[in-house]
Amino acid sequence: MILELRDVATAYGQSQVLFGVTLNVAEGEVVCLLGRNGAGKTTTLRSIMGLARPRSGGINFRGQEIVRREPHEIARMGIGYVPDDRRIFADLSVEENLEIARRVVRRNGHWTKERVCELFPVLETLKGNRGTALSGGEQKMLAIGRALMANPALLLLDEPSEGLSPLVVRRLITALKEIRQAGVTLLIADQNVKFARAVAERGYIMEKGRIQYEGTMEALWANAAVVQKYLAV
Repeated sequence: MILELRDVATAYGQSQVLFGVTLNVAEGEVVCLLGRNGAGKTTTLRSIMGLARPRSGGINFRGQEIVRREPHEIARMGIGYVPDDRRIFADLSVEENLEIARRVVRRNGHWTKERVCELFPVLETLKGNRGTALSGGEQKMLAIGRALMANPALLLLDEPSEGLSPLVVRRLITALKEIRQAGVTLLIADQNVKFARAVAERGYIMEKGRIQYEGTMEALWANAAVVQKYLAV
């Protein structure tokens, strides 16, 4: 396994959000973490990335315990993170946003500015534009491209399909398949089960900070009762 979480419990102050979360991701796999807003998906990704510190439990990445490491250490070990609010540098150009990730993490590999622009051709045409001039979909592409510039072995994506037009979602699905083919393992947190089915092989469903279901995406899709109970809006 490239990633294993064991009984992870995370809280913000006195408010506990995760209650014994256990999940795993195999090398080369695409796994989706599903659930409604507030289910604990974002906190799970933030716990992996060291942005939220678990009170108990373990997180293992490629055989190494990472639960007490700093976020920059975790990034340099090979985990990339695209938050749901994208957090691109608004005053920097597209090209500068991509370059800064390479300089900070200092991991060499498949992903270069040229390959990121092949994945998202619109970024090539916008490379001189500042982040503030980009649409939501363009910002999402830039955020993913910036994370890839660090050449992660594992990429965490938080709500990648949220707020995107159907056309952009279709482009994103194609891009995620290409990213996987390039050797990147993906853990995706999203509440769109149709999107998850298009990109992932397995899924976990969270509710109130606990894993409530685990299985293949096809089995999940076929289980109308589970989808209705945990994912219907």
